[in-house]
Amino acid sequence: MIHRVMITDHEFGKCADNFMSEILDALDVIDPDDVDTQLAMGVLTMEFADGTKCIMNRQTAAHQIWLAYGATAWHFEPDEASGDWFDTKGRGELRSILATTLGEKIGKPVTL
Repeated sequence: MIHRVMITDHEFGKCADNFMSEILDALDVIDPDDVDTQLAMGVLTMEFADGTKCIMNRQTAAHQIWLAYGATAWHFEPDEASGDWFDTKGRGELRSILATTLGEKIGKPVTL
């Protein structure tokens, strides 16, 4: 069960941006030939060698972080108790889903 965080839009933006910066830093260890990353204006773009992309972005109005890769999309909300971001449809935690998605794409384990 997600313990929803009651915060302002400004607080949410800071929280989401800090989280995405942490993810960007964690991705710095991956060879840029496997995945090239860029974070700008609340959007983290991960582009693979074949040109496909995985996009993470903050959705301030919904207080969610959205992740899209191929035909799959996830919406994550922050959990007040753990500080982690969980999919609104119960499909898991953001770091884990992203690590699995990236690892499968580049053929190497990814730790976030």
